Amino acid sequence: MKSVLAKKVAQIACGLTALAMISGLAATAQASVKFGHVAPPFHGQSKGVDAFAAYVKEKTDGRIDIATFPAGQLGGERSMAEQVQSGTLQIAAVTTAVMQNFVPQAAIIDMPFIFPNRATAYATLDDEELQEKFFSYFPKKGFIAIGWTENEIRDFTNNKRPIHKPEDIKGLKVRVMNSPIYLDTFKQLGASPVGIPFPETYNALQAGVIDAQENPILTTVLMKFTEVTKYVTLTQHCLTECVIVVGVDYWESLSDADKKIFKEASKIAIETNRTVNAQLHQNLPKSNISIEDYAKANNIELVTLSDEERAAFREAMVPVWDKYRKKIGNDLFDFVLAKIEENTK
Repeated sequence: MKSVLAKKVAQIACGLTALAMISGLAATAQASVKFGHVAPPFHGQSKGVDAFAAYVKEKTDGRIDIATFPAGQLGGERSMAEQVQSGTLQIAAVTTAVMQNFVPQAAIIDMPFIFPNRATAYATLDDEELQEKFFSYFPKKGFIAIGWTENEIRDFTNNKRPIHKPEDIKGLKVRVMNSPIYLDTFKQLGASPVGIPFPETYNALQAGVIDAQENPILTTVLMKFTEVTKYVTLTQHCLTECVIVVGVDYWESLSDADKKIFKEASKIAIETNRTVNAQLHQNLPKSNISIEDYAKANNIELVTLSDEERAAFREAMVPVWDKYRKKIGNDLFDFVLAKIEENTK
């Protein structure tokens, strides 16, 4: 009798051990969820991603604990997109400029001067109908798109002259992101675009290899490009928006309730992202002054385009839009233009 009882106790113990191991493996699997992006830790995009992870952890009572990896720790954006596509990385935030290599329709967000201002851009991107249509192109390419993060809206600096109209850019050697749309944009403006690596930009400006560069003004100031380019124009020509993409297999492993939490988290991410970026504009790291005050203190000429000047740049970009219509498709292109018009009103 004792031996039978002992055997049963042993069986129960083994069962509990196995159950504990299975539970441990499940916990480990959840804990291994990774979210990668390229923004530095202080940036609004990074803070947004951290807010995403915190929200998911809170709403799942710690069951899903997402580790965030800023500053390209998991690789460049193209590499991270490939990792998500193959299932070796669960989540990443990747710029549309890079995502268009996988999902051609993503190029619509990068069209130069397509958004008349920041408020219209945000209202358009937050439009549920637009998100549903835009995100629908991703699953067949191996991604589930659930929301946005952003770097910022891009501006223009140079060391030759103030920029007020498209003709002012003609002849300048400009460092641009190594993306076909960015190269085509500045070719259309009569510049000589150069796709040199971002880390080489400062030295290239200092040495006179290039005359100008285009980046969000926040990035430009923090990277000290304004030390070697004293003319800044807030062109806001392109929005460097990032899509939060989730691997298909990982997404399908989530319950409907968890998917809902992830989508809610994506809204928290972009709200946090935009708020922090706006705060950084008014309170630069280390200097604790606004970008406008920084410009005055450093003899930087800061130009804000008038509505008429912006309209001239937008008109100059029509040939670039026409070229990419073929890649994007008239249906999506016209849908986005209609949404921009609707949200402008």
